[in-house]
Amino acid sequence: MTGSVPARSHLDPVAVALAAGDAWSITLHPTAGSTNELAAANPVAGRVVVADHQVAGRGRLDRSWVTPPGTALTFSVVVDPAIPDDRWPLIPLAAGVAVTDAIASFGGGASVKWPNDVLLEDETARSGRKVCGILAERVGDPARAVIGIGINVDLRETELPVPTATSLAIAGLDVARVDLLGAVLAALTTQLDALREDPATFLAAFRERCSTVGRDVAVLMPDGSRLEGRAIGIDASGCLEVEDAGGVHRVAAGDVVHVRPVT
Repeated sequence: MTGSVPARSHLDPVAVALAAGDAWSITLHPTAGSTNELAAANPVAGRVVVADHQVAGRGRLDRSWVTPPGTALTFSVVVDPAIPDDRWPLIPLAAGVAVTDAIASFGGGASVKWPNDVLLEDETARSGRKVCGILAERVGDPARAVIGIGINVDLRETELPVPTATSLAIAGLDVARVDLLGAVLAALTTQLDALREDPATFLAAFRERCSTVGRDVAVLMPDGSRLEGRAIGIDASGCLEVEDAGGVHRVAAGDVVHVRPVT
């Protein structure tokens, strides 16, 4: 399954709307700062803000996310999760599964590094290289989730921000951004429905796609401390379970580094 839109062409508003489908209301900006900020300013469920070129993207832990024009798919989705508060931490995990499944539909081998970085398999890396970042935020009253997704589609090796990043093109996948948008939105709908209806089954699906479990990891915690051990599971609330000499620790937030491959 490959796209028909030439690489690095501008996104066409009509094609974007058609790819998204009737369930979503699309706003396409030729250039935008942060799509999450634009979506949060008017958090109506079903709204999708797409930037042909995003110039002030934000990632987890306040990192910046910027790519050359025409090389990435950057958009934010507003959803009403309709789930209890204790399930909200699972929303970014659902987005990670959705992107993984969308990439798989184009023939790519992808996985989720906990909590929601999407990696492409890479024989030269220990556990794959990052192709997608996700930032989910809770906004408004009543509360809505704004899910920001940025996928490297057509970056070349010389354009990558860090050596641990990659793109679909580098992985040999010829995918048009507009087709990828449609695939991600369809997969996101499926995963959010699963999260609402059967969280246990959703978590089982996440665990299947998560490349972190079974690895030795180093976790940089929000307070600056560092936890090293074996990632042994994902609990019912989406926390990473890391075992070291002191026992099993539940990690709700942190920056994970895969130290060794699964054994």
